[in-house]
Amino acid sequence: MRVALFITCVNDAMFPDTGKATVAILRRLGQDVAFPMAQSCCGQPHFNAGYPTEALALLRRFVRAFDGYDVVVSPSASCVSMVHENHTRLAAVTGDAALQADVAALVPRVLELSQLLIDVMGVEDVGAYFPHPVTYHPACHGLRSLGLGDRYPRLLAATEGLSLIDLPDAQECCGFGGTFAVKNADTSSAMVQTKVDNILATGAQVMATSDNSCLLNIAGALVRRTGAMRTMHAAEILATTRASGESWRTSAPALARSSA
Repeated sequence: MRVALFITCVNDAMFPDTGKATVAILRRLGQDVAFPMAQSCCGQPHFNAGYPTEALALLRRFVRAFDGYDVVVSPSASCVSMVHENHTRLAAVTGDAALQADVAALVPRVLELSQLLIDVMGVEDVGAYFPHPVTYHPACHGLRSLGLGDRYPRLLAATEGLSLIDLPDAQECCGFGGTFAVKNADTSSAMVQTKVDNILATGAQVMATSDNSCLLNIAGALVRRTGAMRTMHAAEILATTRASGESWRTSAPALARSSA
C-alpha cells in the first residue's frame, strides 16, 4: 500500500510533531509513508471565506501532489472533510471532465488517521504506551462531517497504561470553527470556557483531540485558566511506546520525500 502524508497547513506551521507521530505509528505497523513536497493547502480557508477561485487552484495542486498513492492520510478531520465535502463540488463547476474524474478517483482515498487504522488496517491496538489519565475532545469535523464516532476512544482505550476519562458534553463544539472564532469572538470565548470547565472537571492530566485547530483554541484557554494541563493530538499519544517514551520525536527516520 502506497501511503502519502497530507500534513495540512496548521500542522506544518505549528504542530509538526503530529505529522511525525502519524508517520511513527504507521511505520510501527509496517507501512512506508511518503511526503509529496508539492503538497500545499487543501483550500478550506479560501472556500469557507468565499474565495472559490483561489480554492480551485489549490484543489488542482492537491490532485497533482497526491496522484498515484493508494491512501492519502491526514491527522486532521477538518481538512479531510474539506476534501470529501467540497472538492467534488469545486471540480464540478469548472466543467473540466478530466479534473472531475481525477477528483472522483482521489477523494475516497483521502482518509483521516483513525479511519486508516481501524477501517482499512483493522487495528485498534497500535502498540502504544502512555501511563496517564486522558480525556478526549472529539473535533466537530470528525464527529459531524466524517462520522469518526468512537474510533479515537477505541484507539486510546487500547493504549497500555492509559486511563480514558469521559468528557462531559464531549460532543459540544469548543468554539473555534476557523473564522468563527474571529468573527464571533465573544461567543467563541464563552464556548471554549464551557469546554475548559468540563475538561478540568475530569481530573485528567492530558486533554487529547483529533484536530489541532481545536487543540489550539482549547490549549490557549487552558493556559489562561491554569497554565498546567497538557494538551496533545491523539496521534502523539498513540506514537509513544514503552521502549521509546516520547523519543520518537527525535529518533523517527526521515520521511521519504517525493517531488511529485
